[in-house]
Amino acid sequence: MRTGKRTIKYIIILILILMLMIIIAASIGAAKVSLKETSIIIAGLIPGLNTLVGSEGLNLQNIAIISTIRLPRIFLSIFVGIALASSGVIFQGLFRNPMADPFVIGVSAGAAFGATIGLLFTSTITFINISTTTIFALLGALATTFLVYSISNIRGKIVVVTLLLSGIALSAMLSSMTSFILMFQSHDLAKVIFWLMGGLTSSSWYKFSIVAPTVILLIVISGFYMRDLNIISLGDERASQLGVQTDRVKRILLITASLIAAMAVSVSGIIGFVGLITPHIMRLIVGPDHKILYPTSAIAGGIALLASDTLARVVLAPREIPVGIITSIVGVPFFLYLLIRTKKQVF
Repeated sequence: MRTGKRTIKYIIILILILMLMIIIAASIGAAKVSLKETSIIIAGLIPGLNTLVGSEGLNLQNIAIISTIRLPRIFLSIFVGIALASSGVIFQGLFRNPMADPFVIGVSAGAAFGATIGLLFTSTITFINISTTTIFALLGALATTFLVYSISNIRGKIVVVTLLLSGIALSAMLSSMTSFILMFQSHDLAKVIFWLMGGLTSSSWYKFSIVAPTVILLIVISGFYMRDLNIISLGDERASQLGVQTDRVKRILLITASLIAAMAVSVSGIIGFVGLITPHIMRLIVGPDHKILYPTSAIAGGIALLASDTLARVVLAPREIPVGIITSIVGVPFFLYLLIRTKKQVF
């Protein structure tokens, strides 16, 4: 009961921060809108509140900018952040290593290879209003996950060391194949590199409507196994003694976490460090209990990526920085700090 109250307290605080961040992010841009007007516009878009909030005196152009341009990007960035952070928690728990992240088994390399093919050879084609770049990125990420899973699945058991090593090997191979393709398509090099840097410039409500339900479903499924992940963190042998079906739980969590990361990467490109740093920071705040860490890290990941994307939009406005650069600039120093701290603890 105490754990439940703590979880609710942290979630409420994080949701309030997220709501404030949404209003601030929606008000910032080439066309500046006051926080008050932004709040009224957003409230007017919420069913039930639109009848209570009057739209008299609001600028119609501001309404269009916020509702059709800024909010789709804001909410997509939130769900990409949620996806990366939640999958990061799972991978760190499974590998029992706070340095693990969603891309450790090659999801990013697979997505990059697929996106490169989509950008260079089928970029003018769309399927149900989704670009083939997004589709190919998703297929590449899923295919890599399937290969890594198949290699590490030995007689029905997931061998974590094999999973990690096969992910590293496939990542190296796919990165080399991507570079090989770019050698012969150098005229399109810029758009591939821009995608690899990570960004949310092509956000839309339609894309959000596809990503959000899928991510929510996978996160909810994974959430049922957080107690088992707590026990697995003690070691496979100890977990088996306590009645946890370790291989089954690992299999489910690996698949769901990889799918969550693949969905995020397919629409945003490669955005590093959100899935690595956010769970670690939240672990320092809320502790190692995954029943608390999982939901709080997910929301914190949405806050972190929304803040990063807002900076990417405004720092050099009207020019835009790929959000992956922002997350790396912030994430690398913290990552180095973790390495130094770990070194001091070991030695």
